[in-house]
Amino acid sequence: MEAQTLPVAVIGAGPVGLAAAAHLIERGETPIVFEAGSAIGANIRNWGHVRMFSPWEFTVDGASVRLLEANGWQMPPLKELPTGHALVDRYLVPFSQLPAVRQHIHLNARVIAVSRRHIDKMKDSGRDDAPFVLHVMCDNQNEALIEARAVIDASGTWHQPNPLGSGGLPAIGEKRHAQHIYYGIPDILGKQRDRYASQRVLVVGSGHSAINALLELAQLKKVFADTSIIWAMRGTNMRQVYGGGEDDALPARGQLGGRIKAHVDAGDIQIVSPFRVREIAAAADGINVIGETPAGTTSVPVDEIIATTGARPDLDMLRELRLDLDPALESTRELGPMIDPNIHSCGTVRPHGEAELRQPEKDFYIVGMKSYGRAPTFLLATGYEQVRSVVAALVGDWEAAHDVQLNLPETGVCSTDLAGEGAACCGTTSSQPALLSVSAIPINGLKLQPSALEAALQPVGLQTATRACGCDDTCCSDGVKSTTCGCDSDCCS
Repeated sequence: MEAQTLPVAVIGAGPVGLAAAAHLIERGETPIVFEAGSAIGANIRNWGHVRMFSPWEFTVDGASVRLLEANGWQMPPLKELPTGHALVDRYLVPFSQLPAVRQHIHLNARVIAVSRRHIDKMKDSGRDDAPFVLHVMCDNQNEALIEARAVIDASGTWHQPNPLGSGGLPAIGEKRHAQHIYYGIPDILGKQRDRYASQRVLVVGSGHSAINALLELAQLKKVFADTSIIWAMRGTNMRQVYGGGEDDALPARGQLGGRIKAHVDAGDIQIVSPFRVREIAAAADGINVIGETPAGTTSVPVDEIIATTGARPDLDMLRELRLDLDPALESTRELGPMIDPNIHSCGTVRPHGEAELRQPEKDFYIVGMKSYGRAPTFLLATGYEQVRSVVAALVGDWEAAHDVQLNLPETGVCSTDLAGEGAACCGTTSSQPALLSVSAIPINGLKLQPSALEAALQPVGLQTATRACGCDDTCCSDGVKSTTCGCDSDCCS
């Protein structure tokens, strides 16, 4: 099969991956979307209780909305703030079930590696003309080699959390005591309430995942007064941690710092700062978290740890491709200086698209949260504009590819929780999207192509999605710090 007649592979069926599929369909291209989970965007289900601080009007992709509205879908109230579950159930699920979309999505299909047909990383001759080959594991048992003319990696970073160790490596004993550690955003007031009620809980990190967890623990403490809350972070600049307040362009986001400060001032939360985790050791009652402070080595006795230390990209599956990555962030080299969290907050990252995401490997792009590497300043709106630009380039519309538009609110806080003080156990929490100026691309006379590989995929075990119940691996930056730092994990002191 000639390379140009092959589909465009999209890795990951979250908001950004599905947005890529929408733009490809609008452009008359055939996408083939591989989702490792058993449901669309299964990762967002892990933080489905989190309420985003951007309203619906800024959390959806233009091409996806156009396809949905053509099939009778109605946009939720524009000013309403969705939870992760709502984003999935009211937007991603309906989109993934559209006849023009459903046939292109394959569940339980984990991409293990990407290469070129008969060409390894070292070979030059014929490289740019050879189709990509994706090694796909289907249902954890069947393997398939699938060819594509281009690859868009929107697989995110959700399953690659940074460890607790302060040097970027796991702390001593971290793996041994993994049963006491939750990486990410636990549902403290819901499904995981019993895990944290009346326990000594240590939250590690200074971004909004950390603050969200702390606010929910403070709510839990109102019911279970013997719950002990400890907050450990590397830095000491609480002004950065508390963020932009009333100056924030998104009110729900701006409230975050003030609310967490009130709990700290009231003594509900004990702060250990600066604290650099070195070891986790067994204790007669719970575990001891041992770290370095200016006064020397300190041991903090706890029962549970919530690690909100950010995430990093999984680059192993791309080993046979030629990549040019920023040595610090693991983003593309061109994008690195634009998103460096030591300089930029979410709102100060200028618009970028195909040109900044381009790799030495022709027609291969990393988009969404993974495109930012280790930088935690990613916003969902940014991912939508990335894929619009990339898809325009793949079809040769360079004018549209270069016409990048993005309007993000500059603020002292990048992503946050709306865990309302009176929200009890129901929704609340943090996230991210921002203000996106979506350029509508007028496409006339479209002819949607059927999936060229549909018949070939079924024998090797790839499933066509007939349902969806997840969201994305890139929409929520797992911790974002402040304007000058933008960091939840290890980038700031």
